[in-house]
Amino acid sequence: MPLRSHATARQVRLGTELRRLREAAGLKAREAAQLLNSTPAQISQMELGFAGVSEERVRRLAAHYACTDEALIEALVAMATDRTRGWWEKYRGVLPPVFLDTAEAEWHATFLREIVIMLVPGLLQTADYARAVYTYMRPELPKGEVELRVEHRLNRRIILESEVPTPYESVIHEHGLRVLVADRRVSRAQLDFILQEIEAGHVVMRVIPVGYVGFAGSGASMMYLGGPLPRLDTGLRDSPTGVAFCDAEAQLDSLRRLYDKVRSASLEPAASRDFIYRLAKEL
Repeated sequence: MPLRSHATARQVRLGTELRRLREAAGLKAREAAQLLNSTPAQISQMELGFAGVSEERVRRLAAHYACTDEALIEALVAMATDRTRGWWEKYRGVLPPVFLDTAEAEWHATFLREIVIMLVPGLLQTADYARAVYTYMRPELPKGEVELRVEHRLNRRIILESEVPTPYESVIHEHGLRVLVADRRVSRAQLDFILQEIEAGHVVMRVIPVGYVGFAGSGASMMYLGGPLPRLDTGLRDSPTGVAFCDAEAQLDSLRRLYDKVRSASLEPAASRDFIYRLAKEL
């Protein structure tokens, strides 16, 4: 099987989990290679996500590593045998890989939790709002690429508006709702759209009022994506170089606690809806 030129975040995660199982068993790559009649280099490529792995090999490795967690094994098998070519594939080679990795991660998530402080969450942005954000942040981008990014961002919303929507809850600061990324017309339409999504039952949004005392979480923006079991949850954080995927248990635990802490500073969903409605009226 030829090596992949680019491993997706999901393929990397599968390899990471196989490496963790091997290390937990106290085995070297050469010992795993002997089991599969392979080489340490091939095991390394598999654990980095650059080489595929069959269901049979996943099960053989799990047995050799003395893994008895059947739910985990089945989840890894599902990842290894997944041949989904989602809507995001049309952008491969056109948009940066992280755009595709994010869309794929959202597609497979069992639930989504998000904190956004200074902007409306990407999953809920209107075309005009998203266009204003991309144009401001990357003024050097050709108009055609800006439009592709806007199109991709709108397509991500399919997980919220499908027949079986992915449960989604976001926490946003009042500042993020008030920022005029373009003009009042765009901001008013953006708030109206959020209200439509709330009323349709597609999302749960919670607002942190500017008057809340003791909130110092301006750098708390993140997305938490549920996996088929907690061990396979994923976190996304913005970094100076772009979006960073987090999957170490210590990182996930930190993100879970962060979300709970920030959420505790927010209004209940019904009060948040009314809050957004009043802001829209002000515009």
